[in-house]
Amino acid sequence: MSLLPHQLELLAPARNADIGIEAINHGADAVYIGGPAFGARATAGNDVRDLERLIAHAHRFHSRIFITLNTILRDDELEDARRMAWQVYEAGADALIVQDMGLLELDLPPIQLHASTQTDIRTPEKARFLQDAGFSQIVPARELDLGQIAAIRDALQPGTTIEFFVHGALCVAYSGQCFISHAHTGRSANRGDCNQACRLPYEVLDGQGRIIAHEKHVLSMKDNNQSDNLRALIDAGVRSFKIEGRYKDMGYVKNITAHYRKLLDEIVEQGEFTRAASGRTTFSFTPDPDQNFNREFTDYFVHGRQIDIGAFDTPKTPGRAIGWVTRIGQTGDKWFELETGDKTTQLHNGDGLCYYDLQKELVGVHINRAECVHAQKGIWRVFPKDALASFKDLRKGLEINRNRDMDWNRTLEKKSSDRRIGLWASLTETPDGFALTLTDEDGFTGHAHIVQEHQSATDAARAEATLREQLGRFGATIFAAHDIALHLTQPWFVPASALNALRREAVAALEAARAQGLARLPRAVPVQPPVPFPEDTLTYLANVFNHKAHDFYVRHGVKVIDAAYESKEEEGEVSLMITKHCVRFSMSLCPKQAKGVIGVKGTIKAEPLHLINGKEKLKLVFDCKPCEMHVVGKMKKSVLHQHERQMREQPMQFYRARPGVKA
Repeated sequence: MSLLPHQLELLAPARNADIGIEAINHGADAVYIGGPAFGARATAGNDVRDLERLIAHAHRFHSRIFITLNTILRDDELEDARRMAWQVYEAGADALIVQDMGLLELDLPPIQLHASTQTDIRTPEKARFLQDAGFSQIVPARELDLGQIAAIRDALQPGTTIEFFVHGALCVAYSGQCFISHAHTGRSANRGDCNQACRLPYEVLDGQGRIIAHEKHVLSMKDNNQSDNLRALIDAGVRSFKIEGRYKDMGYVKNITAHYRKLLDEIVEQGEFTRAASGRTTFSFTPDPDQNFNREFTDYFVHGRQIDIGAFDTPKTPGRAIGWVTRIGQTGDKWFELETGDKTTQLHNGDGLCYYDLQKELVGVHINRAECVHAQKGIWRVFPKDALASFKDLRKGLEINRNRDMDWNRTLEKKSSDRRIGLWASLTETPDGFALTLTDEDGFTGHAHIVQEHQSATDAARAEATLREQLGRFGATIFAAHDIALHLTQPWFVPASALNALRREAVAALEAARAQGLARLPRAVPVQPPVPFPEDTLTYLANVFNHKAHDFYVRHGVKVIDAAYESKEEEGEVSLMITKHCVRFSMSLCPKQAKGVIGVKGTIKAEPLHLINGKEKLKLVFDCKPCEMHVVGKMKKSVLHQHERQMREQPMQFYRARPGVKA
């Protein structure tokens, strides 16, 4: 079992331990972070000692730490992965996030397993299989709608948690189903080293070679934002709400974690659900997702297919409109003026501005100095870092956005949250002194006793107030008092030093009780005999890269197993990306859109399109029955030659058996 049915988990990302600690401080119930290796982010690994520091902090609040071990592995990497799993388990980690099924054939520690988004869970059958194979928490594809998520919920046992991405960058492909990076560069997204070909600009050509879009980022999605859909996702069965961003900076994690903490707390306060971890969080700022890097927002497919999901003009962050250009300095001047129309809007030295030029490309403006010209009208004179002549299409009347606010950034560089676990304190007198009992909101208790003379107070009212004041000083701890009860025959005078020592000892006892009371998340027991996989044939799309993964699928009834794309067996033209996003639909060229339109019916067909970027050419093939798009291409010769060289210089082991042959 993972979460209880009434618990809601806010799951935040962390690039490193310091960011993870701030995620906890800003309300995360769990944090996912890379271990020393194999974490699907090539440059986001963390030393075990740093993980121990993060785990110790998280566990004080009964928050959990999940370690990403979600790349596909070569045979010669399996033993290192197994050892790493034991290392992070012994460090106190609560779960492993896994893609490669070969890991389930190893001697893993008794740590809970979560199925990575890279396992490509789109159907109830796949979800049920992974549950029966031993996974306690699963991540359905981001492309699913509420009905499809609910169907997965109905297929699972109550003890299996559905986790869903609610915020952050969107991979246009189904997770685990993109091979463009490997085909073009040899860098595998399934091994944490994607080159983000989806963010590049392309010319889109039809079957006759006609250009239907020029230099458009047609594979680049807006960023995910499910802020308005949390209640609907809960009703569909989601219990863990995941924020994307293991490459993101501290300010992003603080802000977005705080944003979703506030939204989930509003739901929790209605009484039906509880937080998955302890404590309430307050913030010294008002969370605002628009303040962080984003490509504008979409809720993607949660409510069905939408036409406006792409960031086709630019993969950069456009920011928020703040005003328009009113004057541009003459030759030799180094400034332009803009009017915000709002006297509350302040510009700062170091702010980032931007605008769209006439070709709809985003142009950035770094403010070297900003001067207020007219406070009431909000007119500012901006001195850019670069020469005015370098700003293409800068003109009077142009709308200006701000995509970096230095005042906001400075706010988040400071302490910006306070997370406290509520408790009730009870002071009683004993024959030889006083006893203090602290009971926290989870029912844990800490008890302390001091030997102290019972000395009558000269001012009873003041003595009682002093007792409450001294006992209530939990500022340096993770606790906050709801109430302090004094069970005394009279308000005794007790020295402040004695009360402070009593409180510190009781807090230490309470923290020890909390630590002792935090149980390991249980490892799910796989169903025996092994349940059959929903299919008996696997292509390269299943990402089987080692003989242990092969053995896993054979044990679950699969008869034909192709090797992963990274094994270099698929040298011809194949699907390099499978996506729910449809370029035809987004450009209003979908046959289903034209259905029934007089004069158009039957004239628009889902014929292939082509994408051109420099020397790279990809074909778009449309599978209208499941309403999916395939980006088709083949592996570059340079990648194959590089692979051949590597094999000569340092032979690597990986699964290379032909279909139907056991490695």
